[in-house]
Amino acid sequence: MNNTDMLILFLITLCATIFFTWYVKRILLKARIADNPIVSEHRHKSGTPTMGGIAFLFTISLLIALYYKNTPILIVSFIMLAGGIVGMVDDLIGLKVKEIQKIVVNTSNETITLGRLDVEPGEEVRVATPKAKAEVDDLLKAGKVEVVGEVPIKTEPEETEKIICQIVLGLFLALTGVVTTLGGFQLGILAIPVVIIAVLGSINSVNLIDGMDGLAAGIVGIASIACCVYGYLFGQATIIPVFLILSGICLGFLVFNKYPASIFMGDTGSFVLGTGYAAAVLVCDIPYFGVLALGVPIISVVVSLLHRAHIIKLPVEPLHHTLNHYGMSEVKIILTYWGATALLCIIGIIAKMYLF
Repeated sequence: MNNTDMLILFLITLCATIFFTWYVKRILLKARIADNPIVSEHRHKSGTPTMGGIAFLFTISLLIALYYKNTPILIVSFIMLAGGIVGMVDDLIGLKVKEIQKIVVNTSNETITLGRLDVEPGEEVRVATPKAKAEVDDLLKAGKVEVVGEVPIKTEPEETEKIICQIVLGLFLALTGVVTTLGGFQLGILAIPVVIIAVLGSINSVNLIDGMDGLAAGIVGIASIACCVYGYLFGQATIIPVFLILSGICLGFLVFNKYPASIFMGDTGSFVLGTGYAAAVLVCDIPYFGVLALGVPIISVVVSLLHRAHIIKLPVEPLHHTLNHYGMSEVKIILTYWGATALLCIIGIIAKMYLF
């Protein structure tokens, strides 16, 4: 592809995503398929359409029709499409309410313990864990907490089922046979587990970070643009087209998803971006820079795993919700995460220029 062809590819992706997002948003509003956040700081967003990632599937289908002769674009698009279908099934299952959980506020003048949390006076928390549910009635009788609201919890597939589906997505990419070397190493039969692990990590990183307006789309967009710059600066122009697609999808969606968002991507969208980014990095063989560029979501996953392993304790998971819980504004968190991603990308490019 020459520069003109790549510009056309980017513009087609960008404009198609803007149009399809607008169209899908209208349909979702009429169907009343909307988000109902469980984080107390975000309850004002109830009613915002979710599953906006369906628009990505339309855009990707268009690109497959136009660029089916371009093998890297075809393979990455196919994996993104498959990822989006898995994410959409997850979203559809989530439309069914599993249970209603209480939201309580500490009305006493002292810090109380509820479940694993230490609740400060005046602080609101969701009664989520079995331990918290067993303790809340006694606290209510003692007058130390009051119920201030309720929130529906969506039905979700079992973790094992999710992991199996994500492994299948990685297996799809591995079976194409395009990933034979990575970071200077011949993979051979190890290509299968390496690809699966990469896809699993990328999906869960992007999915976890998708919790604030424009956060996931902005981070993946910045990382993808940085990969394009990386390819241009270091004579690897062949990697640019697939990352232009990711960039165009993210920027097009941000037209509606930036703060304050009028639509959310849902698991449909986060699975598209997660599988797409992993596939692009693997197919283009830029693992070191690709991982560094996605460093912010990866760190967020590590923090959440430490929380789940009871090594550290967060009042709410993941990390960006904890920051919001402690008073950092959503806009400031988003800009901080975007800025940290850009900084990591700049560091990676400078390191490549002068150190490696």
